[in-house]
Amino acid sequence: MKHRFIVYSISALLLLGCKNDVLPKPNAMLRLDYPQAKYKEINENCAYTFEINTLASVKENKDCSLVLDYPMMKGSVFLTYKKVEGNIKELLIDAQKLTYEHVVKADGIAPKEYLNQDAQVYGMFYEVSGNAASQSQFYVTDSTNHFVTGSLYFYAKPNFDSILPAAAYLQNDILRIMETLRWK
Repeated sequence: MKHRFIVYSISALLLLGCKNDVLPKPNAMLRLDYPQAKYKEINENCAYTFEINTLASVKENKDCSLVLDYPMMKGSVFLTYKKVEGNIKELLIDAQKLTYEHVVKADGIAPKEYLNQDAQVYGMFYEVSGNAASQSQFYVTDSTNHFVTGSLYFYAKPNFDSILPAAAYLQNDILRIMETLRWK
């Protein structure tokens, strides 16, 4: 009888002593910090110049089309240059069509007009939200000689929540390209 009492007492203490208090864990968010952007002018043998982030590496393709690669963010900005030869209407339609092809996956597309009359740079910037393949599209032109389109792509399956910090950072770089673009 005495042994039973000791066994029950120890068992009760063990059962009561092993209870873990459940504490809620605080919400955690992944914080992606990117360095403050520093810009330098890029002056390829092309009909235009602009400033790029020093984090980007430039790869020149044919006909002054460029790829600005951001390995830290696993993304690239693709720039395509075309000479205007009486076909400005077709170039504008193609640029807008390319942007609105993303409407299938996008939650929204917000267009923003860009005008710099002093430098003769006119264009549109499109911010694409949602799980679209490209988060930003833009075009700039002088409407008589030059036309440049650009698209931002990431080397990952589109997941808007995951790429939002990098997309916002690179959208600022795209706006800087538009603001500093000059025709030669």
